[in-house]
Amino acid sequence: MSGNAARLNAISSIIATPTVASGFDFVESPTSSVWGKNVFSLNEMAQRLPKNVFKSLKKTITSGETLDLTTADAVAEAMKTWALSKGATHYAHVFYPLTGLTAEKHDSFFDPDGDGGTIATFSGSALIQGEPDGSSFPNGGIRQTFEARGYTIWDVTSPAYIMENPNGTTLCIPTAFVSWTGESLDKKTPVLRSMQALNTQAQRVLKFFGTDGPFVSSSAGAEQEYFLIDNHFYYSRPDLLASGRTLFGSPPPKGQEFDDHYFGAIPERVQAFMFEVERECFKLGIPTKTRHNEVAPGQFEVAPVYEYSNVATDHQQLVMTTLKKVATKYGMTCLMHEKPFAGVNGSGKHVNFSMGSSAAGNLFDPGATPKDNAQFLVFCAAMISAVYKHAPLLRAVVASASNDHRLGANEAPPAILSVFLGDELNQIMEAIAFSGEVTSKTSTLSVGVDVLPPIPMHSGDRNRTSPMAFTGNRFEFRAVGSNQSIAGPMVAMNTIMAEALDEAATHLEMADTSTPEALGAAVESYVRNVWAKCSSVVFNGDGYSDAWHEEAAKRGLPNLKTTADALPVLLDKKYVSLFGKYQVLSERELESRYEVYAEQYLATVNVESNLVVEMAKTIVFPAAIRYQGELASSLASLKAIGIETDQTTITKLTGLIKKLQDTTAELEALKASEHDAVDVAAHCFLIKEKVLPKMVEIREIVDALEDLVADDHWPLPTFQEMLYIK
Repeated sequence: MSGNAARLNAISSIIATPTVASGFDFVESPTSSVWGKNVFSLNEMAQRLPKNVFKSLKKTITSGETLDLTTADAVAEAMKTWALSKGATHYAHVFYPLTGLTAEKHDSFFDPDGDGGTIATFSGSALIQGEPDGSSFPNGGIRQTFEARGYTIWDVTSPAYIMENPNGTTLCIPTAFVSWTGESLDKKTPVLRSMQALNTQAQRVLKFFGTDGPFVSSSAGAEQEYFLIDNHFYYSRPDLLASGRTLFGSPPPKGQEFDDHYFGAIPERVQAFMFEVERECFKLGIPTKTRHNEVAPGQFEVAPVYEYSNVATDHQQLVMTTLKKVATKYGMTCLMHEKPFAGVNGSGKHVNFSMGSSAAGNLFDPGATPKDNAQFLVFCAAMISAVYKHAPLLRAVVASASNDHRLGANEAPPAILSVFLGDELNQIMEAIAFSGEVTSKTSTLSVGVDVLPPIPMHSGDRNRTSPMAFTGNRFEFRAVGSNQSIAGPMVAMNTIMAEALDEAATHLEMADTSTPEALGAAVESYVRNVWAKCSSVVFNGDGYSDAWHEEAAKRGLPNLKTTADALPVLLDKKYVSLFGKYQVLSERELESRYEVYAEQYLATVNVESNLVVEMAKTIVFPAAIRYQGELASSLASLKAIGIETDQTTITKLTGLIKKLQDTTAELEALKASEHDAVDVAAHCFLIKEKVLPKMVEIREIVDALEDLVADDHWPLPTFQEMLYIK
């Protein structure tokens, strides 16, 4: 059998796959008709709960007041009845451990009734609290094996939902996950704490504008980028199977240089997959809005409408689960690694961040004339201050082994955190800072075609190279990785904004604000102070350019290029103090996160380096040796009949094979020396400085071999096949 039999069989199977048939009648049952059908929503609660119970529960959800057990009992009974009507037999407390994945513990509604039958029961206490093992998840030493008790606690502000399976359904209850001693073991708890801190400080500012009162929540809309490849290719690539990215692979003859995939016509099979993803998301009340081809071949995006931070965090996990689950139904695998294919764009999860309340509206909405919107200017200046002061933290919360491959590449923002404001807003800030004239105008853009009407022209362009870009009524945090939970970034942004608003409120409280004119002067004074101290973080140019890196260094902006550089920030006393002050994370909880994330970094690279050695020895080397033997035999046969041939190819091939053997042995030796690292930090830097560069060196050799070895000997599906054959 030839070396590429698996590749050829994969391609043949894909070609033979029939066109995807629709599983739904979209006329009789449009996707819009299933909206929220599997969500125990406020609407559903209003119909099933006594009025006084519903009123109490709604107050808890909207105002953050404590839920009493009597209300919980009534909610549990109604929730159970609803779930049983949906075919559920079990309920699950769903939580988000520090792995970044979703975890759930299932329990049956049914108990023996003592008469040979069963009875469905579900109490308020069972709704509010569960008890999974607190020591079996990564916890950074907070819990040991002999200290296993942990609790899941119902997050009443995030609605329960039904998850469907071909053989049944389960009631899923979003929860926080804490240890017996009260420390957070999850990603949800700090999100809720940070939202509370943000509300407290925002209220202090809003009282000056008469818009305080209703709960101020941050909100997020996370654009999810991902790749799709056929399962036949996926299962033929051990690196994709075990690590989520290709560790070897020569760039295809055609990559993304024609820019013909972005917003292009969506392939039929992929669009069928997208339709079903949207339908499943709609059932779960996830407001998916946008779908399109992304820049790289084989890359796509789904984006939702904004939701409260904690709900958006929960829904993001569900979106990732849904994408993976539905992809398998269409014979594909959904890849969410930040850089699954070298040489083409990687995938991010751009988090659109805003905040507001029913009284204050969107606090990042400048209105028609930003210069006249004092409330907006305070919150915008607070954001500039927050990013300037805490850029290292924002870099740390997006740090991972996988995101390191993407940040700073040609499609992702650099590791240098900066803020893009746009021309008009930048001019307004400078005018306030330097007591200059503020001009603001609304104009229209004519495109020179009579049949096309003039359109409103935005006051500023957009900047895809900025890690934190103001895009009209929100800040887009573009550095978040596609495979990451948005919980960490939301905790960081909520907390640093809470501190910035604390400082803004203190400034206004100390100023004369007795008249509108005095308040205006106090706002200008605050903005002026922020600009004087923090304007170096504002950059409206090309974040990809070498010139910006040089300029950023002159401005003193940090450039934490890798996870090994960024993660120690979490242990900085500055951040221990910050998170402690606003009661978001204790020092012990911060230490635990550093330990967990550092261990995940080490584990990820360990798996990848093991794969590099294994694939180099057992897949690439044998294929190259077989081709070398065939080539040598052919050359010898030609020489025997008097035909002299060019030896360049076999000489180059032989050299690469020898180099592959030597470099693989060097990587194995490096891996053997890892146990000499004195601590986690030293281990991370050994990985960064020695192991990862050696892996890159081996990749370059293997990719050169792929370009040299005859196609009928190459065993791994190629980039060209995986990215283009759908």
